[in-house]
Amino acid sequence: MHDRDLREFASDNYSGAHPDVLAAIAAANGGHQVSYGHDVYTERLQEVFRHHFGPQARAYPVLTGTGANVIALQAACDRWASVICADTAHLHVDECGAPEKVGGIKLLTVPSRHGKLTVPAIEREARGFDDEHRAQPQLVSIAQSTELGTVYSPAEIRAITEFAHSRGMSVHLDGARLANAAAHSGLPLRAFTTDAGVDILSFGGTKNGMLIGEAVVVLNPELDHGVQYLRKLTMQLASKMRFISAQFVALLETDLWLDNARHANKMALLLHELVQDAPGLHVTNPVQSNAVFASLPPRALAELHQHFHFYDWDESSNEVRWMTSFDTRPEDVETIAKAIRSSTEDR
Repeated sequence: MHDRDLREFASDNYSGAHPDVLAAIAAANGGHQVSYGHDVYTERLQEVFRHHFGPQARAYPVLTGTGANVIALQAACDRWASVICADTAHLHVDECGAPEKVGGIKLLTVPSRHGKLTVPAIEREARGFDDEHRAQPQLVSIAQSTELGTVYSPAEIRAITEFAHSRGMSVHLDGARLANAAAHSGLPLRAFTTDAGVDILSFGGTKNGMLIGEAVVVLNPELDHGVQYLRKLTMQLASKMRFISAQFVALLETDLWLDNARHANKMALLLHELVQDAPGLHVTNPVQSNAVFASLPPRALAELHQHFHFYDWDESSNEVRWMTSFDTRPEDVETIAKAIRSSTEDR
C-alpha cells in the first residue's frame, strides 16, 4: 500500500494533482462537449493563454512534454533542418531520441554552463547555411528553467533570439518549468517568451499541479501553419480535450500556477539552506528553481538511496538531483535534510 503521506524528491512528476485542478476536471465532466478541442473549455483556454503571452498567442493542448517538444520543433523546421540545443537539454538526453526518430530533425548539441546556452556557444553550430551536405540550422532550443534548474534572464534570452533571427533561425523554448522560472524572477510569463522574441514554446502543466497535459504555444504566427495536423500526426490529439483545457484554465486563470511554483522553489531553497554546509557535500548548480544538484561521498549516497528516491545525475562525480514540488512540506525537507547531514558525517 502506498504511503499517502510520503513526499519524495526524485521528480516533481511524483506529485499528485492540485485539489483545484481535480475540481476543475470534475466540473468539466458534466454534460456533453464537442470533442477534439471544439469545446467551451478549450475556447476559454485560448483567452487565458493570450492574457499571459499576448494577443498573437495560440495554444495547442497535448498529452505529454516530449510530444509538445516534437510538435514545436516540427512546426519550426523543414525536413532537412537541424536544431541547436545545449548538451544537457531534455531534447537530447531524456526523450529517447524522439525529436530525431519521430520528428526527423537533427539535433546539434553545444557545450553549456549550468545548462544555459550563450551566443558564442550557438555560433559553433550556426554555420554551413546553404551547404547541401549539412543539416540546415533552422532553430535554437533553450529551456526555462534549464535541465539543471537554472534560470535565464529576459536579457539573456533576448540576446539569443536576436542572434538567431539575424541568422534566419527561430527560437523554441522548452517551458516544462517556465512557471518556476517566473516565480524565481518575479516576472510575468511573457517576459521570458513573447517580449524576449521567442517564436514557439512548450508549456508545462503536469510538473506544476496538473494531472495530465502540456501545450504547444505558437507566439510567431508565421510558424502557425499545420500545427493541428502535426498534433494529430504525432498522436498527441486528445479526443476529450476539455479535461486538459479545464486544468490549464484552473491553473492560469488565477495565480494558482504562480503559487504552486513559488512554493516548490521555496522548498528547494530551504533544502539548499539546510544541507549546503554538510561535510563532503558540494552544491553543483545555482538553486534558482525547484531543483538542488549536489555531489556527495559515495558512502553517503548509498545510505540515502536506502531510504529515499532521487536521481543519480552524474555517476562519475556522485552528483545527484533533488526536486521539490507544489505539495512538498517543510517537514519533508527537514526529514531528508537530516538524513543527508547524518549520512555525510564522519563515523
